[in-house]
Amino acid sequence: MDYSIRTIRADEWEKVRELRLAALQDPVAHLAFVETYEKAVAQPDSFWRERTVNGSESGAGRVRQFVAETPDGRWIGATTVIVERPSDAEPLFGEPSKVDQTQLVGVYVRPEARGAGVIDALFRAAVEWSWALPEPAVERVRLYVHEDNHRAVAFYRRFGFVPTGGRILLADAESGYDLEYVLPRSS
Repeated sequence: MDYSIRTIRADEWEKVRELRLAALQDPVAHLAFVETYEKAVAQPDSFWRERTVNGSESGAGRVRQFVAETPDGRWIGATTVIVERPSDAEPLFGEPSKVDQTQLVGVYVRPEARGAGVIDALFRAAVEWSWALPEPAVERVRLYVHEDNHRAVAFYRRFGFVPTGGRILLADAESGYDLEYVLPRSS
């Protein structure tokens, strides 16, 4: 499969919305995302425009969304990276950061593109961006994954992420825990 990885552009909010809504309709979306399709589809265009600007190269610099794009312009996958600093008042997800780190969220690859290396390429771009951030240097990349999302856990481990033992009980106690995994920066 032919594709390239790049950062989203500020004016691509409609594509950001379309891919996110597709992700939220995936059969394992209830394990992979804290947002529901119903909540996302109800958001106004202004929400999607702001979200897209924030994740683009022209955004504030604390968020980047990477997409995998086919030569005909179709988006087949994405992930978002959020910078977390110890000085942040409240973390996005999980415990407050004690180190300078980034967090990967919104990981999705369309079913027809799975197994073609898309997720590897997206993660390489996200991790490389994390390591290239200006001082203070990012010490690790972290993510959370639902304990029952075995396919995702297998990929994260293969990529080099290791469990920390940290876990979060989700708002719906019936749905189980999200587990923290990290990729430490190599010396």
